Amino acid sequence: MASAVMHLFIRDNNQDYRDQCTLQTCPLDLSYWAYLPSLAANSLFLALFSLSLALYLIQALLSRRFLGFTIAMVSGCALEVLGYIGRLMSRHNPFNQSAYLLQIVTLTIAPAFMAAAIYFTLSRIVTTFGAANSRLPPLWYPRVFIPCDVMSLLLQAGGGGAASVASHTGGNIGPGDHVMVAGLAFQVLTLAIFIALVADFAWRTYKRQQAMGEEALDPAHAKLRRSRRFRGFLFALALATLCIFTRCVYRVAELSEGWNGHLIETQRYFIGLEGAIVGAAVLALNAFHPGLCFREGYEERGGFGFGKKKMVVADEEAEKANANSGHSSEGEVATKPVVETVGEI
Repeated sequence: MASAVMHLFIRDNNQDYRDQCTLQTCPLDLSYWAYLPSLAANSLFLALFSLSLALYLIQALLSRRFLGFTIAMVSGCALEVLGYIGRLMSRHNPFNQSAYLLQIVTLTIAPAFMAAAIYFTLSRIVTTFGAANSRLPPLWYPRVFIPCDVMSLLLQAGGGGAASVASHTGGNIGPGDHVMVAGLAFQVLTLAIFIALVADFAWRTYKRQQAMGEEALDPAHAKLRRSRRFRGFLFALALATLCIFTRCVYRVAELSEGWNGHLIETQRYFIGLEGAIVGAAVLALNAFHPGLCFREGYEERGGFGFGKKKMVVADEEAEKANANSGHSSEGEVATKPVVETVGEI
Protein backbone atom coordinates (compact mmCIF):
# COMPACT_ATOMS: atom_id res chain seq x y z
CA MET A 1 0.00 0.00 0.00
CA ALA A 2 2.68 2.45 0.93
CA SER A 3 4.17 2.11 -2.55
CA ALA A 4 1.22 4.11 -3.84
CA VAL A 5 2.85 7.11 -2.23
CA MET A 6 5.69 6.98 -4.77
CA HIS A 7 4.47 4.83 -7.67
CA LEU A 8 1.14 6.51 -8.28
CA PHE A 9 1.47 10.12 -7.33
CA ILE A 10 5.03 11.45 -7.23
CA ARG A 11 5.58 13.54 -10.30
CA ASP A 12 8.79 14.98 -11.64
CA ASN A 13 10.63 13.82 -8.49
CA ASN A 14 8.75 16.44 -6.49
CA GLN A 15 7.28 15.03 -3.29
CA ASP A 16 6.14 18.32 -1.80
CA TYR A 17 3.58 19.57 -4.27
CA ARG A 18 0.66 18.02 -2.34
CA ASP A 19 1.48 20.14 0.69
CA GLN A 20 -0.14 23.05 -1.11
CA CYS A 21 -3.09 21.01 -2.45
CA THR A 22 -6.68 20.99 -1.22
CA LEU A 23 -9.83 19.53 -2.75
CA GLN A 24 -10.67 23.01 -3.97
CA THR A 25 -7.32 23.61 -5.71
CA CYS A 26 -6.23 20.14 -6.94
CA PRO A 27 -8.07 17.21 -8.56
CA LEU A 28 -8.52 14.01 -6.54
CA ASP A 29 -6.28 12.01 -8.89
CA LEU A 30 -3.27 13.97 -7.59
CA SER A 31 -3.95 12.76 -4.06
CA TYR A 32 -2.93 9.50 -2.40
CA TRP A 33 -6.37 8.01 -3.05
CA ALA A 34 -8.27 6.66 -6.03
CA TYR A 35 -11.49 7.61 -4.23
CA LEU A 36 -12.66 9.86 -1.41
CA PRO A 37 -13.05 7.73 1.76
CA SER A 38 -16.71 7.39 2.74
CA LEU A 39 -17.70 9.54 5.71
CA ALA A 40 -20.62 7.30 6.67
CA ALA A 41 -18.79 3.97 6.42
CA ASN A 42 -15.61 5.07 8.15
CA SER A 43 -17.52 6.86 10.91
CA LEU A 44 -19.53 3.69 11.47
CA PHE A 45 -16.42 1.55 11.69
CA LEU A 46 -14.73 4.03 14.01
CA ALA A 47 -17.74 3.88 16.34
CA LEU A 48 -17.92 0.07 16.10
CA PHE A 49 -14.28 -0.55 16.98
CA SER A 50 -14.33 2.11 19.70
CA LEU A 51 -17.34 0.38 21.26
CA SER A 52 -15.69 -3.03 20.94
CA LEU A 53 -12.50 -1.71 22.54
CA ALA A 54 -14.46 -0.36 25.51
CA LEU A 55 -16.36 -3.65 25.87
CA TYR A 56 -13.16 -5.72 25.92
CA LEU A 57 -11.78 -3.54 28.70
CA ILE A 58 -15.00 -3.83 30.71
CA GLN A 59 -15.21 -7.59 30.12
CA ALA A 60 -11.62 -7.98 31.26
CA LEU A 61 -12.42 -6.21 34.52
CA LEU A 62 -15.55 -8.29 35.04
CA SER A 63 -14.04 -11.68 34.24
CA ARG A 64 -10.44 -11.18 35.46
CA ARG A 65 -9.30 -13.99 33.19
CA PHE A 66 -7.92 -14.62 29.69
CA LEU A 67 -5.39 -11.82 30.00
CA GLY A 68 -3.50 -12.79 26.85
CA PHE A 69 -6.71 -12.82 24.82
CA THR A 70 -7.72 -9.43 26.21
CA ILE A 71 -4.36 -7.78 25.50
CA ALA A 72 -4.43 -9.04 21.90
CA MET A 73 -8.01 -7.93 21.21
CA VAL A 74 -7.57 -4.54 22.88
CA SER A 75 -4.41 -3.94 20.83
CA GLY A 76 -6.14 -4.94 17.61
CA CYS A 77 -9.19 -2.76 18.25
CA ALA A 78 -7.02 0.21 19.26
CA LEU A 79 -5.15 -0.05 15.96
CA GLU A 80 -8.44 -0.26 14.07
CA VAL A 81 -9.60 2.93 15.79
CA LEU A 82 -6.40 4.72 14.77
CA GLY A 83 -6.76 3.44 11.22
CA TYR A 84 -10.28 4.77 10.79
CA ILE A 85 -9.26 8.09 12.32
CA GLY A 86 -6.63 8.23 9.58
CA ARG A 87 -9.22 7.47 6.91
CA LEU A 88 -11.54 10.19 8.22
CA MET A 89 -8.64 12.64 8.22
CA SER A 90 -8.01 11.66 4.59
CA ARG A 91 -11.66 12.26 3.81
CA HIS A 92 -11.13 15.93 4.64
CA ASN A 93 -7.63 16.11 3.16
CA PRO A 94 -6.72 13.26 0.77
CA PHE A 95 -3.36 14.98 0.14
CA ASN A 96 -2.24 14.39 3.76
CA GLN A 97 0.57 11.85 3.65
CA SER A 98 0.66 11.24 7.42
CA ALA A 99 -3.04 10.33 7.55
CA TYR A 100 -2.66 8.05 4.54
CA LEU A 101 0.28 6.18 6.05
CA LEU A 102 -1.41 6.01 9.48
CA GLN A 103 -4.39 4.11 8.11
CA ILE A 104 -2.21 1.86 5.94
CA VAL A 105 0.05 0.65 8.71
CA THR A 106 -2.53 0.31 11.50
CA LEU A 107 -5.27 -1.38 9.46
CA THR A 108 -2.74 -3.76 7.91
CA ILE A 109 -1.32 -5.06 11.20
CA ALA A 110 -4.43 -4.91 13.46
CA PRO A 111 -5.87 -8.33 12.46
CA ALA A 112 -2.55 -9.98 13.38
CA PHE A 113 -3.33 -9.17 17.02
CA MET A 114 -6.83 -10.59 16.64
CA ALA A 115 -5.41 -13.78 15.15
CA ALA A 116 -3.14 -14.07 18.21
CA ALA A 117 -6.22 -13.81 20.48
CA ILE A 118 -7.82 -16.68 18.55
CA TYR A 119 -4.68 -18.80 18.86
CA PHE A 120 -4.65 -18.29 22.64
CA THR A 121 -8.03 -19.99 23.06
CA LEU A 122 -7.47 -23.29 21.24
CA SER A 123 -5.45 -24.93 24.02
CA ARG A 124 -8.34 -24.33 26.41
CA ILE A 125 -10.85 -25.82 23.98
CA VAL A 126 -8.68 -28.90 23.51
CA THR A 127 -8.42 -29.34 27.28
CA THR A 128 -12.19 -28.94 27.70
CA PHE A 129 -12.96 -31.73 25.24
CA GLY A 130 -9.98 -33.90 26.13
CA ALA A 131 -6.34 -33.73 25.14
CA ALA A 132 -6.47 -37.33 23.92
CA ASN A 133 -8.54 -36.16 20.94
CA SER A 134 -5.79 -33.84 19.68
CA ARG A 135 -2.75 -34.70 17.60
CA LEU A 136 -0.79 -32.07 19.54
CA PRO A 137 -0.58 -31.46 23.30
CA PRO A 138 -2.73 -28.45 24.26
CA LEU A 139 0.24 -26.26 25.16
CA TRP A 140 1.79 -26.72 21.73
CA TYR A 141 -0.90 -24.62 20.05
CA PRO A 142 0.03 -21.26 21.61
CA ARG A 143 3.72 -22.17 21.60
CA VAL A 144 3.66 -22.76 17.85
CA PHE A 145 1.11 -20.26 16.54
CA ILE A 146 1.86 -17.24 18.71
CA PRO A 147 5.52 -17.05 17.54
CA CYS A 148 4.31 -17.45 13.95
CA ASP A 149 1.87 -14.60 14.46
CA VAL A 150 4.59 -12.45 16.01
CA MET A 151 6.78 -13.13 12.97
CA SER A 152 3.93 -12.11 10.67
CA LEU A 153 3.33 -8.97 12.71
CA LEU A 154 7.01 -8.00 12.66
CA LEU A 155 7.16 -8.45 8.89
CA GLN A 156 4.06 -6.34 8.30
CA ALA A 157 5.02 -3.62 10.77
CA GLY A 158 8.65 -3.58 9.67
CA GLY A 159 7.74 -3.43 6.00
CA GLY A 160 5.17 -0.70 6.56
CA GLY A 161 7.57 1.30 8.70
CA ALA A 162 10.38 1.00 6.17
CA ALA A 163 8.10 2.06 3.34
CA SER A 164 6.84 4.99 5.40
CA VAL A 165 10.36 6.23 6.15
CA ALA A 166 11.37 5.83 2.52
CA SER A 167 8.31 7.75 1.33
CA HIS A 168 9.20 10.67 3.59
CA THR A 169 12.86 10.73 2.57
CA GLY A 170 12.46 10.02 -1.14
CA GLY A 171 14.09 6.60 -0.90
CA ASN A 172 13.15 3.30 -2.51
CA ILE A 173 10.04 1.94 -0.81
CA GLY A 174 9.96 -1.27 -2.89
CA PRO A 175 11.77 -3.42 -0.29
CA GLY A 176 9.37 -2.28 2.43
CA ASP A 177 6.40 -3.17 0.25
CA HIS A 178 7.75 -6.65 -0.42
CA VAL A 179 8.33 -7.29 3.29
CA MET A 180 4.78 -6.19 4.11
CA VAL A 181 3.30 -8.52 1.48
CA ALA A 182 5.45 -11.38 2.78
CA GLY A 183 4.07 -10.77 6.28
CA LEU A 184 0.49 -10.91 5.02
CA ALA A 185 1.14 -14.07 3.02
CA PHE A 186 2.75 -15.72 6.06
CA GLN A 187 -0.28 -14.79 8.13
CA VAL A 188 -2.57 -16.46 5.58
CA LEU A 189 -0.44 -19.61 5.68
CA THR A 190 -0.43 -19.67 9.49
CA LEU A 191 -4.20 -19.25 9.66
CA ALA A 192 -4.73 -21.96 7.05
CA ILE A 193 -2.65 -24.44 9.06
CA PHE A 194 -4.49 -23.43 12.23
CA ILE A 195 -7.89 -23.98 10.60
CA ALA A 196 -6.74 -27.37 9.32
CA LEU A 197 -5.65 -28.45 12.81
CA VAL A 198 -8.92 -27.24 14.33
CA ALA A 199 -10.90 -29.19 11.74
CA ASP A 200 -8.76 -32.26 12.41
CA PHE A 201 -9.34 -31.96 16.17
CA ALA A 202 -13.11 -31.62 15.66
CA TRP A 203 -13.18 -34.67 13.39
CA ARG A 204 -11.07 -36.81 15.74
CA THR A 205 -13.25 -35.80 18.69
CA TYR A 206 -16.38 -36.73 16.76
CA LYS A 207 -15.01 -40.12 15.65
CA ARG A 208 -13.74 -41.04 19.12
CA GLN A 209 -17.06 -40.04 20.67
CA GLN A 210 -18.90 -42.19 18.15
CA ALA A 211 -16.73 -45.16 19.11
CA MET A 212 -16.33 -44.59 22.86
CA GLY A 213 -19.28 -42.43 23.86
CA GLU A 214 -18.74 -39.96 26.69
CA GLU A 215 -15.52 -41.75 27.69
CA ALA A 216 -13.83 -40.00 24.77
CA LEU A 217 -14.35 -36.64 26.50
CA ASP A 218 -12.78 -35.19 29.63
CA PRO A 219 -15.34 -35.79 32.43
CA ALA A 220 -13.95 -32.88 34.48
CA HIS A 221 -15.44 -30.38 32.03
CA ALA A 222 -18.77 -32.04 31.25
CA LYS A 223 -20.76 -29.17 32.77
CA LEU A 224 -18.82 -26.58 30.76
CA ARG A 225 -19.40 -28.44 27.50
CA ARG A 226 -23.16 -28.47 28.18
CA SER A 227 -23.38 -24.73 28.82
CA ARG A 228 -24.97 -22.50 26.18
CA ARG A 229 -22.33 -19.85 26.70
CA PHE A 230 -19.53 -22.26 25.84
CA ARG A 231 -21.34 -23.48 22.73
CA GLY A 232 -21.95 -19.89 21.72
CA PHE A 233 -18.25 -19.19 22.19
CA LEU A 234 -17.33 -22.04 19.86
CA PHE A 235 -19.59 -20.59 17.17
CA ALA A 236 -18.24 -17.07 17.70
CA LEU A 237 -14.64 -18.30 17.55
CA ALA A 238 -15.29 -20.20 14.31
CA LEU A 239 -16.95 -17.13 12.78
CA ALA A 240 -14.13 -14.81 13.88
CA THR A 241 -11.48 -17.17 12.53
CA LEU A 242 -13.13 -17.40 9.11
CA CYS A 243 -13.63 -13.62 9.03
CA ILE A 244 -9.97 -12.87 9.78
CA PHE A 245 -8.83 -15.51 7.30
CA THR A 246 -11.10 -14.12 4.57
CA ARG A 247 -9.83 -10.60 5.21
CA CYS A 248 -6.19 -11.72 4.95
CA VAL A 249 -6.86 -13.56 1.69
CA TYR A 250 -8.52 -10.40 0.34
CA ARG A 251 -5.49 -8.29 1.29
CA VAL A 252 -3.08 -10.67 -0.42
CA ALA A 253 -5.27 -10.69 -3.55
CA GLU A 254 -5.49 -6.89 -3.40
CA LEU A 255 -1.74 -6.46 -3.21
CA SER A 256 -1.08 -9.06 -5.91
CA GLU A 257 -2.79 -6.73 -8.40
CA GLY A 258 -0.36 -3.95 -7.57
CA TRP A 259 -1.04 -0.43 -6.39
CA ASN A 260 -3.13 0.39 -9.46
CA GLY A 261 -5.27 -2.74 -9.20
CA HIS A 262 -9.04 -2.96 -9.32
CA LEU A 263 -9.40 -4.15 -5.70
CA ILE A 264 -7.30 -1.43 -4.11
CA GLU A 265 -9.04 1.31 -6.08
CA THR A 266 -12.59 0.10 -5.33
CA GLN A 267 -13.89 1.33 -1.98
CA ARG A 268 -16.81 -1.09 -1.68
CA TYR A 269 -14.40 -4.05 -1.52
CA PHE A 270 -12.55 -2.42 1.35
CA ILE A 271 -15.80 -1.70 3.19
CA GLY A 272 -17.10 -5.26 2.80
CA LEU A 273 -13.93 -7.35 3.03
CA GLU A 274 -11.95 -5.24 5.50
CA GLY A 275 -14.16 -3.09 7.72
CA ALA A 276 -17.36 -5.14 7.87
CA ILE A 277 -15.75 -8.54 8.12
CA VAL A 278 -13.23 -7.57 10.82
CA GLY A 279 -16.02 -5.77 12.67
CA ALA A 280 -18.10 -8.95 12.64
CA ALA A 281 -15.17 -10.86 14.13
CA VAL A 282 -14.60 -8.49 17.06
CA LEU A 283 -18.29 -8.18 17.88
CA ALA A 284 -18.78 -11.95 17.83
CA LEU A 285 -16.01 -12.36 20.42
CA ASN A 286 -17.48 -9.47 22.42
CA ALA A 287 -20.82 -11.29 22.53
CA PHE A 288 -19.17 -14.54 23.65
CA HIS A 289 -16.07 -13.40 25.50
CA PRO A 290 -14.11 -16.48 26.68
CA GLY A 291 -13.63 -14.97 30.13
CA LEU A 292 -17.40 -15.02 30.58
CA CYS A 293 -18.05 -18.29 28.74
CA PHE A 294 -15.43 -20.48 30.48
CA ARG A 295 -17.19 -20.44 33.83
CA GLU A 296 -18.31 -23.97 34.64
CA GLY A 297 -15.51 -26.32 35.66
CA TYR A 298 -12.73 -23.79 36.26
CA GLU A 299 -11.32 -21.81 39.12
CA GLU A 300 -9.00 -19.48 37.26
CA ARG A 301 -5.41 -18.64 38.05
CA GLY A 302 -2.83 -16.47 36.36
CA GLY A 303 -0.69 -17.29 33.38
CA PHE A 304 -0.62 -16.72 29.63
CA GLY A 305 -1.07 -20.30 28.42
CA PHE A 306 2.63 -21.16 28.10
CA GLY A 307 2.92 -23.26 31.26
CA LYS A 308 0.92 -25.72 33.30
CA LYS A 309 -1.23 -24.54 36.17
CA LYS A 310 -3.28 -26.42 38.71
CA MET A 311 -6.93 -25.52 38.49
CA VAL A 312 -9.69 -26.57 40.84
CA VAL A 313 -12.51 -28.29 39.01
CA ALA A 314 -15.97 -27.65 40.40
CA ASP A 315 -17.64 -30.53 38.57
CA GLU A 316 -21.09 -31.48 39.83
CA GLU A 317 -20.42 -35.20 39.66
CA ALA A 318 -17.24 -34.86 41.73
CA GLU A 319 -19.02 -32.72 44.31
CA LYS A 320 -21.84 -35.24 44.61
CA ALA A 321 -19.31 -38.03 45.06
CA ASN A 322 -17.62 -36.13 47.86
CA ALA A 323 -20.94 -35.34 49.52
CA ASN A 324 -21.98 -39.00 49.50
CA SER A 325 -18.60 -40.45 50.50
CA GLY A 326 -19.12 -39.80 54.20
CA HIS A 327 -15.49 -38.72 54.68
CA SER A 328 -16.25 -35.08 55.40
CA SER A 329 -17.94 -34.18 58.62
CA GLU A 330 -20.54 -31.47 59.08
CA GLY A 331 -19.06 -28.01 58.75
CA GLU A 332 -16.07 -29.22 56.75
CA VAL A 333 -15.64 -28.22 53.15
CA ALA A 334 -15.19 -31.16 50.81
CA THR A 335 -11.94 -31.05 48.90
CA LYS A 336 -12.42 -30.55 45.20
CA PRO A 337 -10.40 -32.67 42.82
CA VAL A 338 -7.44 -30.99 41.21
CA VAL A 339 -6.41 -31.62 37.61
CA GLU A 340 -3.39 -30.54 35.61
CA THR A 341 -4.33 -28.43 32.65
CA VAL A 342 -3.13 -25.40 30.77
CA GLY A 343 -2.86 -22.00 32.38
CA GLU A 344 -5.12 -19.07 31.80
CA ILE A 345 -4.84 -17.30 28.49
